Amino acid sequence: MGKKKVVALAAIAALLSVTSACGSDDDDPSTSGGPEKADMVMWLNGADTPQEARDWLKKTFEDEHPGSTLTIEEQEWDGLVERLTTALSSEDQTPDVVEVGNTQAPTFTTAGAFSDLTGDLDEWGGDDLLPGFVDGATVDDKTYAVPYYAGSTYVFYRKDLFEKSGLEVPTTMEDFIAAAKTLKADNPDPDFSGYWLPGQDWRDGAAFLWDAGGDFAAADGDSWSGTLSTPESIAGLTTFQDLFEQASGAPADANESDPVTPFCAGNIGMMSRPGWVMGLLTDPDAGCPDLAKKVGVFALPGSDGGPAPVLLGGSDIAVSAKTENQDLARDVVGLMLSDDYQGILADAGLTPARESLSSLLGDDEFAQATIEAASNAKLTPAAANWATVEGTRILEDLFGQIAQGGDVTQLAGDADDRISETLQ
Repeated sequence: MGKKKVVALAAIAALLSVTSACGSDDDDPSTSGGPEKADMVMWLNGADTPQEARDWLKKTFEDEHPGSTLTIEEQEWDGLVERLTTALSSEDQTPDVVEVGNTQAPTFTTAGAFSDLTGDLDEWGGDDLLPGFVDGATVDDKTYAVPYYAGSTYVFYRKDLFEKSGLEVPTTMEDFIAAAKTLKADNPDPDFSGYWLPGQDWRDGAAFLWDAGGDFAAADGDSWSGTLSTPESIAGLTTFQDLFEQASGAPADANESDPVTPFCAGNIGMMSRPGWVMGLLTDPDAGCPDLAKKVGVFALPGSDGGPAPVLLGGSDIAVSAKTENQDLARDVVGLMLSDDYQGILADAGLTPARESLSSLLGDDEFAQATIEAASNAKLTPAAANWATVEGTRILEDLFGQIAQGGDVTQLAGDADDRISETLQ
């Protein structure tokens, strides 16, 4: 077992021992209260949240709470589980409000790292809140995190390069793979990707795994075990390897975190990204608006001709159980679920946290692709320790080694052993 894995597991175990039973104690101080004024700290992850939303949140909160401040600190997704585990265990270090990936939320919810928000749900939207996200953060009928936004990925493609290669928008997985290879062959620069697929990009790789009928893990009674070595999973992982070798020019040791740089360099024909990436491409200060004008989108097609089962990405928002500023933290969350704030997210291509606001996405090709991709989207296994699987980079290691030409069957078996051990 690697040193990084030992540290991560030990840290989460410590968090579990300190904050046991999800705040089930009747005397739990995390349910409400705190000072009327405070300097609040919130963690947001990556570039997903547009600057307009951040500015609105800070100004609105401070206007409504004279004497209080709100500092938004941006965190990288890579290594987030370990940083959250450390920070949420300490009253001195904890942020007041945190964004956490929807696939990571069950682990921290089970560990008792978040405050019980059940009593606030009706005020924030109740049954209108994305149900899958609420369910993933609910233990023993108590909810400890609420949805922030959702975003299934769809395929961005260069219309001009499609036309140059004589390609039509693919309608099946077979056609998609063929188009990716054609684009790569017609653009022989070694850095060019017919389909941009960094080697460690397991989140987009999941679509090929699921399309073939495979999965990462499955429950057997009360226990979970890895299922990457089933014949179906091997077929999906082999497709990933084939695409990387024959259609991608991305590095084998890279993840999906920065699509803008290679796209703006003209090195991408197709890429699977969430809708908010379009905002980055059209940003006059950091993107490439002229090149972005040549972009079209479509839902990744599956082998059956319908949308492929892509990862339903997105985030939850939670209040740290360790913060003394419980009421103010809840006020921050309430603002983030408001029509005004969620409208800003929708304008940036993020699916709102409340189902009734989905119309804010519009009716253009981007909105249609978002809705179609979400129609067959899937979540990662609902195991309590799934965040530990992600945090210890088991999947990055697996997909990265597959991209480097490793033996798929052997690597999948090794990953199953690690996943099964982690999920116990």
